[in-house]
Amino acid sequence: MLFNSYEFLFGFLPVVLLLFFLVGRRSALAAVGFLAAASLFFYGWWNPRYLLLLGGSVSFNYWVGRRLALSPVRTGGDRAMLWLGIAANLTLLGAFKYAGFFAATANALAGLSLPIPHIVLPLGISFFTFTQIAYLVDAYRKEVREYRFAHYGLFVTFFPHLLAGPVLHHAEVMPQFARPDTFRFNPEHFAVGLTIFAIGLFKKMVLADGIADFATPVFDAARNGATLTFLAAWGGALSYTFQLYFDFSGYSDMAIGLARLFGIVFPANFNSPYKASSIIDFWRRWHMTLSRFLRDYLYIPLGGGRCRPLRRHANLMATMLLGGLWHGAGWTFVIWGGLHGLYIVLNHLWRGLHKRRLTPYSLPPAPARALGQLLTFVAVVVAWVFFRAESVTAARAVLEGMAGLNGVSRADPYYFGNPELKGLLAMFLVAWGLPNVQQLLRRYRPVLETYPGDVPANSRLAWHPSAAWALLTAAMFIAAVVNLTRVSEFLYYQF
Repeated sequence: MLFNSYEFLFGFLPVVLLLFFLVGRRSALAAVGFLAAASLFFYGWWNPRYLLLLGGSVSFNYWVGRRLALSPVRTGGDRAMLWLGIAANLTLLGAFKYAGFFAATANALAGLSLPIPHIVLPLGISFFTFTQIAYLVDAYRKEVREYRFAHYGLFVTFFPHLLAGPVLHHAEVMPQFARPDTFRFNPEHFAVGLTIFAIGLFKKMVLADGIADFATPVFDAARNGATLTFLAAWGGALSYTFQLYFDFSGYSDMAIGLARLFGIVFPANFNSPYKASSIIDFWRRWHMTLSRFLRDYLYIPLGGGRCRPLRRHANLMATMLLGGLWHGAGWTFVIWGGLHGLYIVLNHLWRGLHKRRLTPYSLPPAPARALGQLLTFVAVVVAWVFFRAESVTAARAVLEGMAGLNGVSRADPYYFGNPELKGLLAMFLVAWGLPNVQQLLRRYRPVLETYPGDVPANSRLAWHPSAAWALLTAAMFIAAVVNLTRVSEFLYYQF
Protein backbone atom coordinates (compact mmCIF):
# COMPACT_ATOMS: atom_id res chain seq x y z
CA MET A 1 0.00 0.00 0.00
CA LEU A 2 1.38 3.39 -0.97
CA PHE A 3 0.92 6.65 0.94
CA ASN A 4 -0.10 8.21 -2.37
CA SER A 5 -3.01 5.91 -3.16
CA TYR A 6 -6.77 6.12 -2.79
CA GLU A 7 -6.84 3.00 -0.60
CA PHE A 8 -4.47 4.57 1.90
CA LEU A 9 -5.77 8.14 1.91
CA PHE A 10 -9.49 7.42 2.02
CA GLY A 11 -9.60 3.95 3.55
CA PHE A 12 -6.72 2.74 5.70
CA LEU A 13 -5.57 6.01 7.29
CA PRO A 14 -8.91 7.44 8.52
CA VAL A 15 -10.07 4.05 9.83
CA VAL A 16 -6.84 3.38 11.69
CA LEU A 17 -6.74 6.88 13.17
CA LEU A 18 -10.31 6.63 14.43
CA LEU A 19 -9.92 3.17 15.94
CA PHE A 20 -6.52 3.97 17.49
CA PHE A 21 -7.93 6.82 19.56
CA LEU A 22 -11.14 4.95 20.39
CA VAL A 23 -9.17 1.95 21.64
CA GLY A 24 -6.65 4.23 23.37
CA ARG A 25 -9.39 5.73 25.55
CA ARG A 26 -9.85 2.30 27.14
CA SER A 27 -6.38 0.77 27.07
CA ALA A 28 -3.01 2.14 25.96
CA LEU A 29 -1.56 -1.37 25.59
CA ALA A 30 -4.51 -2.45 23.44
CA ALA A 31 -4.01 0.65 21.25
CA VAL A 32 -0.34 -0.24 20.83
CA GLY A 33 -1.29 -3.77 19.84
CA PHE A 34 -3.96 -2.50 17.44
CA LEU A 35 -1.56 -0.08 15.74
CA ALA A 36 1.08 -2.80 15.39
CA ALA A 37 -1.52 -5.11 13.80
CA ALA A 38 -2.66 -2.31 11.46
CA SER A 39 0.96 -1.71 10.47
CA LEU A 40 1.37 -5.40 9.64
CA PHE A 41 -1.79 -5.22 7.54
CA PHE A 42 -0.34 -2.18 5.75
CA TYR A 43 2.86 -4.13 5.01
CA GLY A 44 1.03 -7.28 3.98
CA TRP A 45 -1.15 -5.39 1.49
CA TRP A 46 1.75 -5.55 -0.98
CA ASN A 47 2.64 -9.22 -0.49
CA PRO A 48 1.19 -11.18 2.47
CA ARG A 49 3.89 -13.85 2.19
CA TYR A 50 6.52 -11.44 3.49
CA LEU A 51 4.60 -10.95 6.73
CA LEU A 52 6.23 -14.17 7.94
CA LEU A 53 9.63 -12.71 7.12
CA LEU A 54 8.92 -9.46 8.96
CA GLY A 55 7.29 -11.22 11.91
CA GLY A 56 10.17 -13.68 12.21
CA SER A 57 12.72 -10.86 12.09
CA VAL A 58 10.89 -8.87 14.78
CA SER A 59 10.49 -11.92 17.06
CA PHE A 60 14.10 -13.01 16.71
CA ASN A 61 15.54 -9.57 17.37
CA TYR A 62 13.24 -8.98 20.32
CA TRP A 63 14.41 -12.25 21.87
CA VAL A 64 18.09 -11.43 21.33
CA GLY A 65 17.68 -7.83 22.45
CA ARG A 66 15.81 -8.82 25.59
CA ARG A 67 18.52 -11.28 26.59
CA LEU A 68 21.21 -8.67 26.03
CA ALA A 69 19.33 -5.92 27.86
CA LEU A 70 18.43 -8.03 30.92
CA SER A 71 21.90 -9.50 31.39
CA PRO A 72 23.28 -7.91 34.61
CA VAL A 73 26.73 -7.23 33.15
CA ARG A 74 28.30 -7.56 29.75
CA THR A 75 30.00 -10.92 29.29
CA GLY A 76 31.71 -12.83 26.52
CA GLY A 77 28.45 -14.69 25.99
CA ASP A 78 26.64 -11.39 25.49
CA ARG A 79 29.17 -10.35 22.88
CA ALA A 80 28.71 -13.67 21.08
CA MET A 81 24.93 -13.20 21.25
CA LEU A 82 25.26 -9.70 19.80
CA TRP A 83 27.35 -10.93 16.87
CA LEU A 84 24.89 -13.77 16.31
CA GLY A 85 22.04 -11.26 16.08
CA ILE A 86 23.94 -8.92 13.74
CA ALA A 87 25.06 -11.84 11.55
CA ALA A 88 21.49 -13.16 11.31
CA ASN A 89 20.19 -9.74 10.24
CA LEU A 90 22.94 -9.24 7.67
CA THR A 91 22.47 -12.77 6.34
CA LEU A 92 18.77 -12.13 5.83
CA LEU A 93 19.50 -8.84 4.08
CA GLY A 94 22.28 -10.37 1.97
CA ALA A 95 20.20 -13.35 0.89
CA PHE A 96 17.38 -11.21 -0.44
CA LYS A 97 19.23 -8.14 -1.64
CA TYR A 98 22.74 -9.17 -2.66
CA ALA A 99 22.73 -12.86 -3.61
CA GLY A 100 22.19 -12.11 -7.30
CA PHE A 101 24.77 -9.32 -7.33
CA PHE A 102 27.47 -11.41 -5.70
CA ALA A 103 26.75 -14.40 -7.95
CA ALA A 104 26.92 -12.25 -11.10
CA THR A 105 30.14 -10.61 -9.90
CA ALA A 106 31.77 -13.97 -9.13
CA ASN A 107 30.75 -15.28 -12.55
CA ALA A 108 32.24 -12.23 -14.27
CA LEU A 109 35.51 -12.12 -12.30
CA ALA A 110 36.24 -15.82 -11.84
CA GLY A 111 34.58 -17.31 -14.90
CA LEU A 112 32.16 -19.31 -12.79
CA SER A 113 28.66 -20.42 -13.74
CA LEU A 114 26.83 -19.80 -10.51
CA PRO A 115 23.05 -19.58 -10.88
CA ILE A 116 21.75 -16.04 -10.46
CA PRO A 117 18.64 -16.02 -8.29
CA HIS A 118 15.85 -13.63 -9.22
CA ILE A 119 14.36 -12.70 -5.87
CA VAL A 120 11.65 -10.09 -5.35
CA LEU A 121 13.10 -7.75 -2.74
CA PRO A 122 10.82 -7.42 0.31
CA LEU A 123 9.80 -3.81 0.78
CA GLY A 124 11.59 -2.00 3.58
CA ILE A 125 14.02 -4.82 4.39
CA SER A 126 17.01 -2.48 4.50
CA PHE A 127 15.23 -0.10 6.87
CA PHE A 128 13.82 -2.57 9.36
CA THR A 129 17.11 -4.50 9.34
CA PHE A 130 19.21 -1.43 10.18
CA THR A 131 16.68 -0.31 12.80
CA GLN A 132 16.95 -3.64 14.57
CA ILE A 133 20.75 -3.87 14.34
CA ALA A 134 20.93 -0.51 16.12
CA TYR A 135 18.52 -1.84 18.75
CA LEU A 136 20.70 -4.90 19.41
CA VAL A 137 23.83 -2.82 19.79
CA ASP A 138 22.08 -0.48 22.21
CA ALA A 139 20.70 -3.44 24.16
CA TYR A 140 24.25 -4.79 24.47
CA ARG A 141 25.35 -1.36 25.73
CA LYS A 142 22.56 -1.48 28.37
CA GLU A 143 20.82 1.53 26.83
CA VAL A 144 17.43 -0.19 26.35
CA ARG A 145 14.70 0.28 28.95
CA GLU A 146 11.50 -1.03 27.28
CA TYR A 147 11.03 -4.80 27.20
CA ARG A 148 7.38 -5.39 26.22
CA PHE A 149 6.96 -7.19 22.92
CA ALA A 150 3.98 -5.07 21.80
CA HIS A 151 5.95 -1.86 22.12
CA TYR A 152 9.00 -3.30 20.40
CA GLY A 153 6.89 -4.71 17.58
CA LEU A 154 5.26 -1.33 17.03
CA PHE A 155 8.64 0.43 17.15
CA VAL A 156 9.86 -1.71 14.22
CA THR A 157 6.65 -2.00 12.19
CA PHE A 158 5.01 1.43 12.72
CA PHE A 159 3.79 1.99 9.18
CA PRO A 160 4.91 5.62 8.60
CA HIS A 161 8.58 4.57 8.64
CA LEU A 162 8.39 0.86 7.79
CA LEU A 163 8.98 0.98 4.03
CA ALA A 164 11.51 3.77 3.48
CA GLY A 165 12.60 5.17 6.82
CA PRO A 166 13.54 7.24 8.65
CA VAL A 167 15.86 4.81 10.44
CA LEU A 168 14.54 5.13 13.97
CA HIS A 169 16.35 4.92 17.28
CA HIS A 170 14.42 3.14 20.01
CA ALA A 171 15.15 5.88 22.56
CA GLU A 172 13.43 8.43 20.31
CA VAL A 173 10.17 6.60 19.69
CA MET A 174 9.45 3.92 22.30
CA PRO A 175 9.17 6.36 25.24
CA GLN A 176 6.58 8.36 23.27
CA PHE A 177 4.30 5.31 23.09
CA ALA A 178 4.60 5.02 26.87
CA ARG A 179 3.02 8.45 27.48
CA PRO A 180 -0.71 8.41 28.28
CA ASP A 181 -1.38 11.59 26.26
CA THR A 182 -0.22 9.84 23.07
CA PHE A 183 -3.51 7.94 23.06
CA ARG A 184 -5.70 11.04 23.33
CA PHE A 185 -6.67 12.97 20.22
CA ASN A 186 -4.81 16.31 20.09
CA PRO A 187 -6.05 18.97 17.62
CA GLU A 188 -2.62 20.60 17.42
CA HIS A 189 -0.91 17.30 16.55
CA PHE A 190 -3.59 16.68 13.94
CA ALA A 191 -3.24 20.12 12.31
CA VAL A 192 0.56 19.99 12.26
CA GLY A 193 0.63 16.40 10.99
CA LEU A 194 -1.94 17.01 8.28
CA THR A 195 -0.07 20.11 7.06
CA ILE A 196 3.26 18.29 6.87
CA PHE A 197 1.64 15.31 5.15
CA ALA A 198 -0.05 17.54 2.55
CA ILE A 199 3.24 19.29 1.78
CA GLY A 200 4.96 15.93 1.33
CA LEU A 201 2.17 14.56 -0.87
CA PHE A 202 2.35 17.69 -3.05
CA LYS A 203 6.12 17.33 -3.40
CA LYS A 204 5.76 13.73 -4.52
CA MET A 205 2.76 13.90 -6.84
CA VAL A 206 3.20 17.34 -8.40
CA LEU A 207 6.92 18.13 -8.25
CA ALA A 208 8.80 14.81 -8.25
CA ASP A 209 6.51 12.89 -10.59
CA GLY A 210 6.16 15.94 -12.82
CA ILE A 211 9.91 16.33 -13.41
CA ALA A 212 10.34 12.54 -13.79
CA ASP A 213 8.93 12.80 -17.32
CA PHE A 214 11.99 14.87 -18.25
CA ALA A 215 14.60 12.63 -16.59
CA THR A 216 13.47 9.17 -17.68
CA PRO A 217 13.84 9.61 -21.49
CA VAL A 218 17.44 10.80 -21.13
CA PHE A 219 18.56 7.85 -19.01
CA ASP A 220 16.59 5.44 -21.19
CA ALA A 221 18.42 6.83 -24.21
CA ALA A 222 21.77 6.36 -22.47
CA ARG A 223 20.82 2.77 -21.62
CA ASN A 224 19.99 2.11 -25.28
CA GLY A 225 23.33 3.48 -26.51
CA ALA A 226 22.19 6.86 -27.81
CA THR A 227 24.59 9.81 -28.01
CA LEU A 228 23.62 12.62 -25.66
CA THR A 229 24.51 16.21 -26.37
CA PHE A 230 25.50 18.73 -23.72
CA LEU A 231 22.09 20.22 -22.90
CA ALA A 232 20.23 16.92 -23.09
CA ALA A 233 22.69 15.22 -20.71
CA TRP A 234 22.68 18.08 -18.20
CA GLY A 235 18.90 18.42 -18.50
CA GLY A 236 18.40 14.74 -17.74
CA ALA A 237 20.88 14.73 -14.85
CA LEU A 238 19.39 17.85 -13.28
CA SER A 239 15.84 16.57 -13.75
CA TYR A 240 16.70 13.36 -11.90
CA THR A 241 18.54 15.40 -9.27
CA PHE A 242 15.30 17.22 -8.47
CA GLN A 243 13.06 14.20 -8.99
CA LEU A 244 14.96 12.30 -6.30
CA TYR A 245 15.13 15.38 -4.09
CA PHE A 246 11.38 16.01 -4.05
CA ASP A 247 10.52 12.31 -4.05
CA PHE A 248 12.55 11.55 -0.94
CA SER A 249 11.85 14.90 0.71
CA GLY A 250 8.16 14.30 0.04
CA TYR A 251 8.29 10.81 1.52
CA SER A 252 10.16 12.05 4.60
CA ASP A 253 7.59 14.81 5.14
CA MET A 254 4.72 12.35 4.71
CA ALA A 255 6.25 9.92 7.22
CA ILE A 256 6.78 12.73 9.74
CA GLY A 257 3.25 14.05 9.18
CA LEU A 258 1.64 10.62 9.52
CA ALA A 259 3.48 9.91 12.76
CA ARG A 260 2.43 13.30 14.13
CA LEU A 261 -1.24 12.48 13.46
CA PHE A 262 -0.77 9.73 16.08
CA GLY A 263 1.05 12.11 18.44
CA ILE A 264 4.53 10.76 17.62
CA VAL A 265 7.43 13.06 16.69
CA PHE A 266 9.96 11.53 14.29
CA PRO A 267 13.58 12.64 13.87
CA ALA A 268 14.42 14.96 10.98
CA ASN A 269 15.50 13.05 7.89
CA PHE A 270 15.88 15.76 5.26
CA ASN A 271 17.16 19.30 5.77
CA SER A 272 17.43 21.14 2.44
CA PRO A 273 20.59 19.24 1.39
CA TYR A 274 21.05 21.17 -1.87
CA LYS A 275 21.75 24.26 0.24
CA ALA A 276 24.79 22.52 1.71
CA SER A 277 28.06 24.44 1.40
CA SER A 278 30.26 21.32 1.54
CA ILE A 279 29.89 17.59 1.01
CA ILE A 280 30.29 17.05 4.77
CA ASP A 281 27.40 19.44 5.28
CA PHE A 282 25.42 17.61 2.56
CA TRP A 283 25.58 14.35 4.50
CA ARG A 284 24.30 16.06 7.63
CA ARG A 285 21.27 17.10 5.58
CA TRP A 286 20.54 14.19 3.20
CA HIS A 287 18.94 11.02 4.65
CA MET A 288 20.02 12.22 8.06
CA THR A 289 18.99 9.16 10.05
CA LEU A 290 20.94 6.86 7.70
CA SER A 291 24.07 9.01 7.90
CA ARG A 292 23.70 9.02 11.70
CA PHE A 293 23.40 5.23 11.70
CA LEU A 294 26.48 4.83 9.51
CA ARG A 295 28.40 7.21 11.76
CA ASP A 296 27.37 5.65 15.08
CA TYR A 297 27.34 1.95 14.15
CA LEU A 298 30.01 1.72 11.44
CA TYR A 299 32.36 4.70 11.17
CA ILE A 300 32.94 5.19 14.92
CA PRO A 301 33.37 1.44 15.66
CA LEU A 302 35.97 1.35 12.86
CA GLY A 303 37.91 4.01 14.75
CA GLY A 304 36.19 7.12 13.44
CA GLY A 305 38.27 10.28 13.59
CA ARG A 306 40.35 9.11 16.55
CA CYS A 307 42.90 7.48 14.24
CA ARG A 308 45.74 8.91 12.22
CA PRO A 309 44.64 10.76 9.07
CA LEU A 310 45.29 7.87 6.66
CA ARG A 311 43.27 5.44 8.79
CA ARG A 312 40.51 7.99 9.25
CA HIS A 313 40.24 8.48 5.50
CA ALA A 314 40.15 4.72 5.00
CA ASN A 315 37.32 4.52 7.55
CA LEU A 316 35.42 7.21 5.68
CA MET A 317 35.85 5.43 2.35
CA ALA A 318 34.77 2.08 3.82
CA THR A 319 31.69 3.67 5.40
CA MET A 320 30.60 5.40 2.19
CA LEU A 321 31.28 2.34 0.01
CA LEU A 322 29.07 0.25 2.28
CA GLY A 323 26.53 3.06 2.33
CA GLY A 324 26.46 2.98 -1.45
CA LEU A 325 26.04 -0.79 -1.50
CA TRP A 326 23.22 -0.45 1.03
CA HIS A 327 21.31 1.66 -1.49
CA GLY A 328 21.43 -0.99 -4.20
CA ALA A 329 23.05 -4.23 -5.31
CA GLY A 330 25.02 -2.97 -8.28
CA TRP A 331 28.36 -1.47 -9.24
CA THR A 332 26.76 1.85 -10.03
CA PHE A 333 25.80 2.21 -6.35
CA VAL A 334 29.27 1.16 -5.23
CA ILE A 335 30.79 3.82 -7.49
CA TRP A 336 28.29 6.38 -6.19
CA GLY A 337 29.29 5.58 -2.60
CA GLY A 338 32.98 5.64 -3.52
CA LEU A 339 32.61 9.06 -5.15
CA HIS A 340 31.00 10.46 -2.02
CA GLY A 341 33.71 8.86 0.09
CA LEU A 342 36.34 10.55 -2.09
CA TYR A 343 34.47 13.85 -1.87
CA ILE A 344 34.41 13.68 1.95
CA VAL A 345 38.11 12.79 2.17
CA LEU A 346 38.98 15.73 -0.12
CA ASN A 347 36.71 17.98 1.94
CA HIS A 348 38.60 17.04 5.13
CA LEU A 349 41.97 17.55 3.42
CA TRP A 350 40.88 20.96 2.14
CA ARG A 351 39.69 22.02 5.59
CA GLY A 352 43.02 21.01 7.12
CA LEU A 353 45.01 22.83 4.43
CA HIS A 354 42.80 25.91 4.67
CA LYS A 355 43.14 26.06 8.45
CA ARG A 356 46.94 25.69 8.38
CA ARG A 357 47.93 27.84 5.42
CA LEU A 358 45.11 29.49 3.51
CA THR A 359 43.10 31.33 6.16
CA PRO A 360 44.64 34.74 5.32
CA TYR A 361 43.50 34.32 1.70
CA SER A 362 39.90 33.37 2.49
CA LEU A 363 36.98 34.87 0.61
CA PRO A 364 34.38 36.86 2.56
CA PRO A 365 31.76 34.56 4.15
CA ALA A 366 28.92 35.17 1.67
CA PRO A 367 30.91 34.54 -1.57
CA ALA A 368 32.72 31.61 0.07
CA ARG A 369 29.42 30.00 1.01
CA ALA A 370 27.93 30.60 -2.45
CA LEU A 371 30.98 29.06 -4.14
CA GLY A 372 30.88 26.12 -1.73
CA GLN A 373 27.19 25.53 -2.48
CA LEU A 374 27.81 25.59 -6.23
CA LEU A 375 30.76 23.18 -6.11
CA THR A 376 28.90 20.84 -3.75
CA PHE A 377 25.81 20.82 -5.93
CA VAL A 378 27.76 20.05 -9.12
CA ALA A 379 29.64 17.23 -7.36
CA VAL A 380 26.35 15.77 -6.11
CA VAL A 381 24.76 15.95 -9.58
CA VAL A 382 27.70 14.09 -11.13
CA ALA A 383 27.43 11.35 -8.52
CA TRP A 384 23.64 11.07 -9.02
CA VAL A 385 24.29 9.99 -12.61
CA PHE A 386 25.73 6.70 -11.31
CA PHE A 387 22.91 6.42 -8.78
CA ARG A 388 20.28 6.63 -11.54
CA ALA A 389 21.94 4.91 -14.51
CA GLU A 390 21.18 1.23 -15.04
CA SER A 391 24.81 0.40 -15.86
CA VAL A 392 28.27 1.91 -15.72
CA THR A 393 28.18 2.17 -19.52
CA ALA A 394 24.96 4.20 -19.42
CA ALA A 395 26.39 6.47 -16.72
CA ARG A 396 29.48 7.07 -18.84
CA ALA A 397 27.28 8.04 -21.81
CA VAL A 398 25.49 10.66 -19.71
CA LEU A 399 28.77 12.02 -18.27
CA GLU A 400 30.32 12.26 -21.73
CA GLY A 401 27.39 14.40 -22.81
CA MET A 402 27.67 16.56 -19.67
CA ALA A 403 31.37 17.09 -20.43
CA GLY A 404 30.46 18.46 -23.86
CA LEU A 405 32.15 15.66 -25.79
CA ASN A 406 29.13 15.32 -28.08
CA GLY A 407 28.52 19.00 -28.77
CA VAL A 408 25.48 21.24 -28.29
CA SER A 409 22.26 21.10 -30.31
CA ARG A 410 19.51 23.71 -30.61
CA ALA A 411 17.11 20.80 -31.00
CA ASP A 412 17.68 19.67 -27.42
CA PRO A 413 14.54 19.80 -25.26
CA TYR A 414 16.44 21.84 -22.67
CA TYR A 415 17.32 24.60 -25.11
CA PHE A 416 16.37 28.04 -23.83
CA GLY A 417 12.65 28.75 -23.72
CA ASN A 418 11.42 25.16 -23.81
CA PRO A 419 9.03 23.78 -21.12
CA GLU A 420 11.66 21.41 -19.73
CA LEU A 421 13.98 24.30 -18.88
CA LYS A 422 11.13 26.21 -17.24
CA GLY A 423 10.38 23.13 -15.13
CA LEU A 424 13.98 22.95 -13.96
CA LEU A 425 14.01 26.64 -13.05
CA ALA A 426 10.89 26.11 -10.95
CA MET A 427 12.62 23.24 -9.15
CA PHE A 428 15.61 25.47 -8.38
CA LEU A 429 13.38 28.18 -6.96
CA VAL A 430 11.48 25.80 -4.68
CA ALA A 431 14.59 23.94 -3.45
CA TRP A 432 16.62 27.08 -2.70
CA GLY A 433 14.01 29.76 -2.14
CA LEU A 434 11.46 28.16 0.21
CA PRO A 435 11.82 26.92 3.80
CA ASN A 436 11.60 23.22 4.62
CA VAL A 437 8.98 21.82 7.00
CA GLN A 438 11.32 22.07 10.00
CA GLN A 439 11.68 25.79 9.40
CA LEU A 440 8.08 26.39 8.34
CA LEU A 441 6.55 24.72 11.42
CA ARG A 442 9.38 25.44 13.85
CA ARG A 443 7.01 26.86 16.49
CA TYR A 444 5.33 23.46 16.86
CA ARG A 445 8.33 21.12 17.15
CA PRO A 446 7.72 19.24 13.89
CA VAL A 447 10.73 16.93 14.32
CA LEU A 448 13.32 15.71 16.78
CA GLU A 449 16.82 17.00 16.07
CA THR A 450 18.83 14.26 14.40
CA TYR A 451 21.92 16.46 14.56
CA PRO A 452 21.46 19.00 17.38
CA GLY A 453 21.46 22.59 16.20
CA ASP A 454 21.41 21.77 12.49
CA VAL A 455 17.91 23.05 11.69
CA PRO A 456 18.12 26.83 11.17
CA ALA A 457 15.17 28.97 12.22
CA ASN A 458 15.90 31.94 9.98
CA SER A 459 12.85 31.63 7.73
CA ARG A 460 10.49 34.60 7.62
CA LEU A 461 7.63 32.31 6.66
CA ALA A 462 6.12 30.50 9.65
CA TRP A 463 3.03 28.29 9.80
CA HIS A 464 0.30 28.89 12.34
CA PRO A 465 -3.30 27.66 12.61
CA SER A 466 -5.36 29.98 10.43
CA ALA A 467 -7.93 29.95 7.66
CA ALA A 468 -5.31 31.05 5.11
CA TRP A 469 -2.95 28.19 5.96
CA ALA A 470 -5.87 25.73 6.00
CA LEU A 471 -6.87 26.83 2.49
CA LEU A 472 -3.30 26.55 1.22
CA THR A 473 -2.93 23.09 2.76
CA ALA A 474 -6.24 22.00 1.21
CA ALA A 475 -5.14 23.34 -2.18
CA MET A 476 -1.87 21.36 -2.06
CA PHE A 477 -3.74 18.23 -0.99
CA ILE A 478 -6.31 18.57 -3.79
CA ALA A 479 -3.62 19.23 -6.40
CA ALA A 480 -1.82 16.09 -5.27
CA VAL A 481 -4.99 13.96 -5.22
CA VAL A 482 -5.84 15.07 -8.77
CA ASN A 483 -2.55 13.49 -9.85
CA LEU A 484 -3.19 10.17 -8.09
CA THR A 485 -4.26 8.69 -11.42
CA ARG A 486 -0.56 8.35 -12.27
CA VAL A 487 0.46 6.71 -8.98
CA SER A 488 4.13 5.77 -8.79
CA GLU A 489 6.22 4.23 -6.04
CA PHE A 490 8.64 6.28 -4.01
CA LEU A 491 12.19 5.89 -5.30
CA TYR A 492 13.54 4.83 -1.90
CA TYR A 493 11.16 1.86 -1.84
CA GLN A 494 13.71 0.28 -4.21
CA PHE A 495 16.42 0.29 -1.59
